[in-house]
Amino acid sequence: MTARPTGVVILGSTGSIGVSTLDVLARHGDRFRVVALTAQRQVERMLQQCRAVRPRLAVMADADAAATLATAVRAEGLGVEVRAGAEAVRAAASCDDAAMVMAAVVGAAGLLPALDAVRAGKRVLIANKEPLVMSGHIFMREAQRSGAEILPIDSEHNAIFQCMPAGYRAGAAPAGVRRVLLTCSGGPFRERSAAQMRNVTPEEACAHPRWVMGRKISVDSATLMNKGLELIEACRLFAVEPSQVEIVIHPQSVVHSMVEYTDGSVLAQMGNPDMRTPIAHALAWPERMDSGVRMLDLFEVGRLDFERPDLERFPCLRLAYEAARAGGTAPAVLNAANEVAVQAFLDGRIRFPDIAAINGDTLAQVPADAQMELDAIMAADHAARTAAEALVQRRAAA
Repeated sequence: MTARPTGVVILGSTGSIGVSTLDVLARHGDRFRVVALTAQRQVERMLQQCRAVRPRLAVMADADAAATLATAVRAEGLGVEVRAGAEAVRAAASCDDAAMVMAAVVGAAGLLPALDAVRAGKRVLIANKEPLVMSGHIFMREAQRSGAEILPIDSEHNAIFQCMPAGYRAGAAPAGVRRVLLTCSGGPFRERSAAQMRNVTPEEACAHPRWVMGRKISVDSATLMNKGLELIEACRLFAVEPSQVEIVIHPQSVVHSMVEYTDGSVLAQMGNPDMRTPIAHALAWPERMDSGVRMLDLFEVGRLDFERPDLERFPCLRLAYEAARAGGTAPAVLNAANEVAVQAFLDGRIRFPDIAAINGDTLAQVPADAQMELDAIMAADHAARTAAEALVQRRAAA
C-alpha cells in the first residue's frame, strides 16, 4: 500500500520562506500535500498559490483581503475554503489533517499560531525567530509535553542543529558541546562607519548582499539585530548560555554556523546561501531529499573570511547580549521595541541609528519580569510597544 502524503500547513505562505517551502514541496508531490496556507493580506499571491496547490483551506488574517480572495476562489471554482482572522490562522496551525507546520509568520504575530502547532504535537518548522525569542522556554516545555518536534529553519540554527550530536532534539542540553559559533554575513553596512550609517535609507538597508528577504528582516540584518535575536533563539533552542554563543562575521555566507566540542573538534555546515536547503532538511529529517539548490563549488568561492563584530558600530547586537543575560521578559521587550522601531524607519519617521537608540531606551524603561508565563510575556510585549512608539514620536518631532 502506498503511504498517504504527509499533510503540511504553511503559516505565512506568501512571504519568502513560504514561497521557498512551496518550491521544495513541488519537487516531492508524492511525499507531501499542502493542507492549508495562511497570509496577512497578499491576495494575488495567495490566489496564485491556491491555483497551484489547491489547499483545503486558505486563511487571510486581514478580513478585507479574505473577502477579496473568497470571491476570486469562487469565481475560478478552485474548491478552496477561505477563512479570515487571527483565530482562523491559529486553527489552521493545529488542524488534524497535517503533521507538519511551517511557521513563517513575521514578527510577534507568529507566536500564538506556532505555539498552537507545538501543543498539537506537530513537527514545527520554525522559521520566525520571534516566538522563540519571546517565549522559547514555553515552546520547549510544551514540545516535551506534546511530543512535538521543533526543527529550526533559520540557516544558522538549522546548521547548528545539523552539527549537534547524533539523535539530538531541540531543547536538550547537548552532550560534549563547548560553544556555538553563530555566523553572520555582516549585512550591507559591514564596512561603513557609524557616521556613514546616519543617513542610510530604507532602500539601502533592504539591499542585502547575500540573501533575498522581506523588508523587516533585511533591516534587522543591516543593524545586526537579526543576529542578536538569533543569539537569544540559539540559547533557547539548544539550551546553552549566552557566554557559549560567539557571533562570527563571515561575508561569504557559505559556512552557516559551527559547533565546537570539548575535545577541540569544530563541526561546520556549509552550502550555498539558499533557504531551500534548511527547508528540505527539516521536511525530510532524519532523512535527506533534493532541495533544488545548486551544488557548492568551493573553487568558485575561493576563500572563507571570518571577523569579530564591532559592538560599537552595531549596538543592537550588544543589546541582544544584554537581554539574553537578563532573561525573563527582557528578550520580549527588546523584540517588541525593535519591531516598532524598524517599522518607523521603513516609514521614514526615524533615522537608521535611531533604531538601536529606541531599543536601548525601551529596555531601560520597561522592567524585565522574571515571570515567564504567556500572560507576562504578552504584557511585556504591549508595554514595550507603547514605550517604543512614544520614543519614536519624540524623535520624529525633534
